[in-house]
Amino acid sequence: MTLETKFLPLGTALTVTDGTQISGYASLFGQADQGGDTVAAGAYTASLARLARAGSKVKMLWQHDPAQPIGVWDEVREDTRGLFVKGRILTDVGRGREAAALIAAGAIDGLSIGYRTVKAQKGERGGRVLSELELWEVSLVTFPMLPDARVAAKADTPEDATLHELALLFDQARATLFPET
Repeated sequence: MTLETKFLPLGTALTVTDGTQISGYASLFGQADQGGDTVAAGAYTASLARLARAGSKVKMLWQHDPAQPIGVWDEVREDTRGLFVKGRILTDVGRGREAAALIAAGAIDGLSIGYRTVKAQKGERGGRVLSELELWEVSLVTFPMLPDARVAAKADTPEDATLHELALLFDQARATLFPET
């Protein structure tokens, strides 16, 4: 069993609250990454259901290093856009403090998924279409593979985080209603 990784910027709306809370998209459906692979909608459904039944959570790591957990993902879910994650960087952990500072400064803006491919097909334009993945972890990373999603905002207070979450919801609704804009 081989761990595969896909790199993706934190999404179109990253929020940092008190230097610990973050949210964004760890995967976007239908967009080819720099390796040519595309994740299909629903690819995480079975994995997330298995994790929920087992009472387990997707791990938050630093740069895919299993020896460096830096926080917890409180919410990991699929929506029409992709795999949305929301969690807390633990600033009581040394690497967590560093990660929070790097995110706040804009030096780190990537998310990356660690997974095992369960089902995939060859894509029409090369690469693979990943239709079922076993999700293991979502890492904060330096170099993402999917360049289209970027950090849109950072929040310093809970009020800022709420405003940024509302902005994210409006952006999602606009993308759903007006996909060509």
